Amino acid sequence: MRAWQVEQFGEPGEVMRLADDVARPVAGPGQLLVRVRAAAVNFPDALMVRGQYQVRPPLPFTPGVELCGEVADGARRGERLIGNPVLPHGAFAEYALLDATAAFPAPGALDDAEAAALHIGYQTAWFALHRRARLAAGETLLVHAAAGGVGSAAVQLGRVAGARVVAVVGGPAKAQATRALGADLVVDRTAGDFVAAVKEFTGGRGADVVFDPVGGEAYTGSTKCVAFEGRIVVVGFAAGRIPAPALNHALVKNYAILGLHWGLSLPHDREADRAAHDELTRLADRGAVRPLVSARVPLAGAADAVELVAAGRSTGRIAVLGD
Repeated sequence: MRAWQVEQFGEPGEVMRLADDVARPVAGPGQLLVRVRAAAVNFPDALMVRGQYQVRPPLPFTPGVELCGEVADGARRGERLIGNPVLPHGAFAEYALLDATAAFPAPGALDDAEAAALHIGYQTAWFALHRRARLAAGETLLVHAAAGGVGSAAVQLGRVAGARVVAVVGGPAKAQATRALGADLVVDRTAGDFVAAVKEFTGGRGADVVFDPVGGEAYTGSTKCVAFEGRIVVVGFAAGRIPAPALNHALVKNYAILGLHWGLSLPHDREADRAAHDELTRLADRGAVRPLVSARVPLAGAADAVELVAAGRSTGRIAVLGD
């Protein structure tokens, strides 16, 4: 089969190679062989290719951590599923493997590219806002990197929960895309100060919940505009710098710093994963959420797509379509 291969760690555009003669993976006990219909490109794909992710599959491996696929054989042949492929057989290939217990029905309201993008980003946002931050209707939610795959999910889920959403983005094109998602206020960080904007929008109170997949200056600024007894959910460090929080500041302002790593939380509560998927499917079916897919590219374009996401130049999700 055709599949992208990584034989040494490095930048995606330099070390990802599209091969035509990769052996099709064989499903083991509890696994499903699926024909990949679409794969959503995620920031962890770039980290994994660089050897910087907490999961390091043995070389060579096929990258791609999220897909929508059709079961290729067995009793479930033809079922359309979404999930995380079993590495080292990643999603940037014609075929991949899914763990049968962690694969979910693709929502009928979404096409293959949209369905592929529903899993990681939306589950992460759902767990962060509801399980960790307990976001309530009427509260103000500040979302960083709001035009990205995870941030755009947080914007939509925040609106569904009845929150007022302040979205921080980088550039006018991303600002336009985020306004279309329903954010109440969009701040282009390249042209304005999000801290001042949040304070003005909330009458000086600040954001009740901060959704931060960026780290660095985004986190530092958030501590200046989080409300008294607010919650900052740390989701990732796309900026490349892990902040060292001043805990005395958290003490005097009574805010909580909450961590959320969706993938590592799953072994502790598998049923929560399925419950979140069921809720997301209901929301998709009634049109309340729809993944923002900014581009659909063929399998041959996967390496370029990973480069775009790694550089922060993409909006929403880029989907790699199956042949």
